[in-house]
Amino acid sequence: MNNTIQLIARVFLAHMFLLAGLSKLGEAAYAGTQGYMEAMGVPGMLLPLVIALEIGGAVLILVGWQTRWAALALAGFTLVAAAIFHNDFADQMQSIMFMKNVAIAGGLLLLATHGPGAWSIEGYRAGGKPAAGHA
Repeated sequence: MNNTIQLIARVFLAHMFLLAGLSKLGEAAYAGTQGYMEAMGVPGMLLPLVIALEIGGAVLILVGWQTRWAALALAGFTLVAAAIFHNDFADQMQSIMFMKNVAIAGGLLLLATHGPGAWSIEGYRAGGKPAAGHA
């Protein structure tokens, strides 16, 4: 049962980042996201890195390879995004979005701590057992 839950948790965490990254690839969506970033004081030239992190990190978490690093990178990204884009605590929706990002980062930190589980590339390479340091 733990393997099933760990796989479901990885899918839940990964799908959000994968869809977010893919949604930015269209020309209009790319320009809109870049404009929003710049309006919030973030250089728009960072958008390709954001997309690569979202898609790449999601795929790594989904398949369970380099999971700790991907989870740590996405947790940091999520907290930075919360601080930059959801810092108007007078706006209830922004407060909720901030707390959502913090909760997602918490889940990613748990994944970074406990690893992807047996049903992953890392688990397969360890013979179906958690890899060393992935208890």
